[in-house]
Amino acid sequence: MRTLLNDGMKEAMKAGDKRRLGTLRLIIAAIKDRDINARGSGTERVSDDEILQILSKMIKQREESATIYEEQSRLDLAQQEREEIEIIRDYLPKQLDAEEVRAACAEVIKDVNGESLRDMGKCMNALKERYPGKIDFGKASGVVKEMLG
Repeated sequence: MRTLLNDGMKEAMKAGDKRRLGTLRLIIAAIKDRDINARGSGTERVSDDEILQILSKMIKQREESATIYEEQSRLDLAQQEREEIEIIRDYLPKQLDAEEVRAACAEVIKDVNGESLRDMGKCMNALKERYPGKIDFGKASGVVKEMLG
């Protein structure tokens, strides 16, 4: 994953794609920051799964920012955030569609013996372990809540 990101940064430099280059630098900086934090707990580097979580978090942050910018009629800044989202998505695995998300949620609920909303946390943790970067966990939590409720 790291190699893919570094190669993407080199290509963006050669192509003069400033938006892609800046976004990839932010991603790599976030990963290095997490690496530094991981050293404190005895881990040398974060795993690819953790990198996927970082990318997912960055997308969520940009979606929230874009929404705020749109509400404030700053469409230029909202567009910039959306462009960054697309660049980050290029490095995430293919997202599961709505039907696949429902099936994954049903499977996890069955596997953790989910019976009520009290089991929501167990179900969400299992989803995050099995499908890092492949599911929008905000939407998945709604599906799990519906199935448990």
